[in-house]
Amino acid sequence: MLATYVQRGESLDYIPAEDVAAGDIVIRNRLAGVAKLDIRAGTLGALAICGVFDIVKGSIAFRAGDRVYWDATNRVATTTSPNPCIGKAVAEAPEAEATVRVLLNAPGAYSC
Repeated sequence: MLATYVQRGESLDYIPAEDVAAGDIVIRNRLAGVAKLDIRAGTLGALAICGVFDIVKGSIAFRAGDRVYWDATNRVATTTSPNPCIGKAVAEAPEAEATVRVLLNAPGAYSC
């Protein structure tokens, strides 16, 4: 047997080195996740790796279909690489809006 089914893949187990708050964005190599609940350091928790999330952004505009990158230093979504790509915007987000609606780990998002 070359493969064995494990789970649906909507979330993945995660054991953080530091406490993670619910809603925090976690980047694991090129995979973005959102903490579903608070996860204490060294304990098992779960990261959502698919779905649509409203993510805090800076004062920049997004169009539907734009790649969305995560600026971990400023803790905001941005339009610029070399920050890790976390998905694609699924709705317009004018500069004045506080969040951008993102399809996490969207197909094709990593061909940045």
